[in-house]
Order: sequence, then structure tokens, then C-alpha cells
Amino acid sequence: MPTENRTVKPGRKGGTVLTETGKELMPPASWELLPPGDGALTKLVKAKGPSWLVQVKVGRRLMSRGIWAEAADIVAAVEELRAKRTAPGYDLQRDKQQAAKEKKQRIYVRTFQNAVLQFLDFHPRFALLAENLAGKVTALATPVGSGTVARTERIPLPERARAAVIAWLRHQVTNYDKMTIARVKGRRREVRQELAGQSMELLIPYRQGKDLPATCPLFRVLKMDNIAAADELPGVVDGSQRI
Repeated sequence: MPTENRTVKPGRKGGTVLTETGKELMPPASWELLPPGDGALTKLVKAKGPSWLVQVKVGRRLMSRGIWAEAADIVAAVEELRAKRTAPGYDLQRDKQQAAKEKKQRIYVRTFQNAVLQFLDFHPRFALLAENLAGKVTALATPVGSGTVARTERIPLPERARAAVIAWLRHQVTNYDKMTIARVKGRRREVRQELAGQSMELLIPYRQGKDLPATCPLFRVLKMDNIAAADELPGVVDGSQRI
């Protein structure tokens, strides 16, 4: 009988799992697979005894496929949670908790957007564009459960803001999503670092308040999104110029 928690992958055969070293295991006969979807139930089952968390990699994210645990523990957890959720006052308490979470999220979104604006540090003549850009970056980076760097609390806020801006620029104003990158260890990281350098250079004229060419990749993206038109931004000029 397992005595410790494990993180595993689905096995090659139905009902089996693979350890980190690739060893195939069969869960005990008394165990069942609890599907994902109810975080409170999963947490309660894990607290009752050893369990195996089944994860798969989808893109760069790890997604849960449920946990294997003692069937009796799952049944007990289901009953405990049902009793808790049907108790008087539970709905009111849950609504209060949800309201508190939403308030916390709203505060974080505002705080993060301000951090993005500080990182952008655009010249006053481009204040409107800075606000628009910060709003787009924040909307993409801050949703709960998005798995973006903006949700990583172990990284200081200014670094999160910087990483979120560079990530947005990488996907919006470079050919990164269409690139064919060699499957060589470290090559994708090198490409991302190169594009990050280009993105930082792209921001220079906005920070210095220089005139912008209408062909500026960042300006083109915002214009195509109907966020800003040439006559709404000062310092936009015709002609081509390398930035």
C-alpha cells in the first residue's frame, strides 16, 4: 500500500501511471481516480492520506487529470463536503469569500497595470498609447488561473510587469509564433532572449518622445486593433525608419 504522495503521468495502459523515472505503476485495487474540477474536494481527499496526482503537459502548462486515492477516503470526503455545503449559512459565507476574492483581484489588476505603466515609462506625448498598451498587457496577463508570469508571486512585481510586456510584444510584433525553431536544447530560450532585446529597442523612441514612423510594428498592431489611429497620437510620421 502506498505511503507517500506522488506526481505521475498517465500510463501506456489504461488504469496505470508512470513515475518521473518512467516506471509503470498500478494503483492499489482499493483506489479510485477522482476527476479534476472540484478543488475543495481534491484538497480534502489529499488531506486524508497518500494520493497520486496525475498530470499531463499541454504546451508549457501542466494540467491535472485527477488524483488516485483510497476509494473510502473519496467517499468520506464527498459526504463531508456535501454536509458542509448544505449547512445553514454556507451560501452566504461562500458569497462573502467570493466577493473578497474578486475585490483582491480588482486591486491586483490595478496594481499590476500601474507597474506596467512604470516599466513602459513612455514620454508624456505618448501617455495615451502607454495606457492602451498597459491595459492590453494587463488584460492578457492577470486573469486568475491564466498561468502567466503575472500570477507568479515569487517574482517581484516590477519583474512580472517587465516579463508580461516582453511576452505581449513577442507574440504581437514579432514573427515568434510563426518561427520554425530547431529542437536543440536551449535554442528556444536563445530566440526569446533575442526577441526580448528587439522589443526593448522598440520601446526606446516611445520613452524618449521621438517621432514615430507609421510603419512602427507596435503602432501598426494598435492601429489594426482600432485602439489608436494616426491622427490620435502625436509624433506619428509617414515614411519608413528602422527602430
